[in-house]
Amino acid sequence: MSFSTVIFDFGGVITSSPFEAFNRLEEERGLPRDFVRRVNAANPHSNAWALFERAEIDGAAFDRMFAEEARALGHELEGAAVLAVLAGAVRPAMVAALDTLKAKGFTVGCITNNVPTQQTGLQGAGMARTAADAEQIAAIMARFDHVIESSKVGVRKPDPRIYRMMCDALGVEPAACVYLDDLGINCKPAAALGMHAIKVTSGEQALADLSAALGMRQFPGSLCV
Repeated sequence: MSFSTVIFDFGGVITSSPFEAFNRLEEERGLPRDFVRRVNAANPHSNAWALFERAEIDGAAFDRMFAEEARALGHELEGAAVLAVLAGAVRPAMVAALDTLKAKGFTVGCITNNVPTQQTGLQGAGMARTAADAEQIAAIMARFDHVIESSKVGVRKPDPRIYRMMCDALGVEPAACVYLDDLGINCKPAAALGMHAIKVTSGEQALADLSAALGMRQFPGSLCV
């Protein structure tokens, strides 16, 4: 199969996984490991996180609703505390891979589930905590031929519509695309549409699998991800 297009998730792919930060927060608060993931997995299409990523509620409502959902599962945790640790660290080798792909003539896109930044203290598409981080992420986002943010289009992964929206915007068929995401639930609809889906567990693994899918030599610096 010959691919022309590579579509990336952002958090957990271009940056380190937010789940690592969630685990640190849970340890600090004396909460069970992966408690945040448990909260987000309950009623996944209509919970606070889903509503916020579709911009159907604001930051204050998310803070309150998430706290209620956490309390229903037996623990106290406000939504604002989760947002405060959300942004991950940029993986330089992944950014270098974007430049390599562009230089080789590939089209690159980004589909990111994110939240409206009003009332959150977050900045930009990557939900950065500082102006410097927001500037760095904006420079990364500028490398993509097209970016779809759930909070702007009102649709979030794993809804198949968001993948079709990207294909339509880029003028490609799903079969011409490789898709990378750190969540299996988000990879499944991409694969069902005909994309070659790669579940990301680390930067190094992602670049090794991507180079294999594209029939390329290993990306420069990928061993340092």
